[in-house]
Amino acid sequence: MLAQLGPANKPQDSPVAERLNLPREGKRVAVVIPLEGERTRSDQAFRDLRALVTDELAAVNDVILARMQSRVDLIPTLASHLIAAGGKRLRPMLTLAAARLCGYGGDRQVKLAACVEFIHTATLLHDDVVDASDLRRGNATANAIFGNEASVLVGDFLFSRAFQLMVEDGSLRVLAILSNASAVIAEGEVHQIITSNDTTTSEDAYLDVITAKTAALFAAACRISAVIAERPKAEEQALESFGRNLGIAFQLVDDALDYAASQAVLGKTVGDDFREGKITLPVLLAFRRGSAEERDFWKRTLETVEQGDSDLDRAQGLLVKHGAIADTIERARHYGAIAKDALGIFADSRVKRALVAIVDFCIERAH
Repeated sequence: MLAQLGPANKPQDSPVAERLNLPREGKRVAVVIPLEGERTRSDQAFRDLRALVTDELAAVNDVILARMQSRVDLIPTLASHLIAAGGKRLRPMLTLAAARLCGYGGDRQVKLAACVEFIHTATLLHDDVVDASDLRRGNATANAIFGNEASVLVGDFLFSRAFQLMVEDGSLRVLAILSNASAVIAEGEVHQIITSNDTTTSEDAYLDVITAKTAALFAAACRISAVIAERPKAEEQALESFGRNLGIAFQLVDDALDYAASQAVLGKTVGDDFREGKITLPVLLAFRRGSAEERDFWKRTLETVEQGDSDLDRAQGLLVKHGAIADTIERARHYGAIAKDALGIFADSRVKRALVAIVDFCIERAH
């Protein structure tokens, strides 16, 4: 669903947005809240979670829209290019839903959810530059259109906006959680660069990378809701565990999809990880289980990145031969089960059931 916010239009008001007195001035850009198609039962889980936080999510979009504005026209233009490309807003939705799970009755979760989305968007801009990606969510990446320099600097701008929102919230604990997550994400990205093109990478090292670069923000997005709701430490830790394990499962599925999905489903070019020499779990499993000749293939294509036109097809065939994709999804289910169990401390409710179901959504998108 695309809400076109042109110069003559105002963002749709929401009760939470009115309470926050969000600014309405300045040039407007498009903000997208996509609705998933009627494909599977797991898609319904996403729609159910979104329905629970509809008003707050509208307010989050208003905050994002207002805070991406700048007197430098290229900044909102480039930022809106990525935001309007159709992200699901999953991470801010987790912040909003976790706040409801904790019985929070205020509105601090709205700006903090926007902060989480800004951090996520900034990392995407930076990632696409590092990976030299041409597609993101089925559209040309910002760096492909505007150049690497502009993408990196606008990513820095969005990080700065995120920290402004943290300071406005006023909680040192929230600031500590989100700023630590930002640092961990950066460490994870650097660690991934170090492990790229290295077929001797261990599964533990791989898990360290995805825990940092993906799961850290999921964990922080959930944990801060318990903090602002002033819930007991046990609930804070439970939400952190839920988010962290959900994030690991999410990235495992992403890494499987890079080899197994169609481009239309994946939203980016299939095989990007292979072409960049990234070492992901499907590759690690196939490498360990393969013959000496097959391991030589992986070393040639990933370590020295000497790749021919048919090599991606062969890589996909080897992953299927050794059950690497299926086993990666099974690993994701394992972490998904841990995420669900982490919510056992909370009483049964509609929002708890929605959060449990979103775990299945994140995993079943692989099918």
